[in-house]
Amino acid sequence: MTEIVLTLFSAALINNLVLHWPLGVDPLLAANGRRQVHALGLATACLMLIVGTLGYLLDHGVLVPTNLTFLRLLVWLSLSILLIGPLLRLLARWLPAMPFDGLWPLLLGNAGILGVTLLNSQDDRGLGHAVALSLGAGLGFWLVLSLFDDLRQRTFNNAIPLPFRGLPIQLISAGLMAVAFLGLRGLVKT
Repeated sequence: MTEIVLTLFSAALINNLVLHWPLGVDPLLAANGRRQVHALGLATACLMLIVGTLGYLLDHGVLVPTNLTFLRLLVWLSLSILLIGPLLRLLARWLPAMPFDGLWPLLLGNAGILGVTLLNSQDDRGLGHAVALSLGAGLGFWLVLSLFDDLRQRTFNNAIPLPFRGLPIQLISAGLMAVAFLGLRGLVKT
């Protein structure tokens, strides 16, 4: 149980997919507005959890026993694409006040979702670890997305030199956030 909690904590804060590995940076830079940020964070966390868990089950239940591991990427990508539409419709029905309608391209281009399934297949520590890693990665993405949106709002109203406005200051801010999250590495010794 302790290992699963440490995996969840580590995936969310220490080994964050956006800051530690630059997976899912495109949706981070494209999301605008507080409501869209939270809608994208929730949809990405749910999609990472579902695709990470189902990808692990398909990998260890079908692909590895039949020696078809060369089809992993095709199966995981197809699974991710097929689940985006139903997930967005379900979330829109469940939370009608959140703007889930324009998130299809942001979820489709999120490499963090495939990164979670790849990490789950490489670690092979069991289903509980795969679920904890997927959920932690999704919650970590949502946390970084929220923090980055708040940082973007703060830099928008400040006097920033012209060459640094827009994407350059966003990339510098993402780098500084990565360094700040790097400071959490010493908390968990494995």
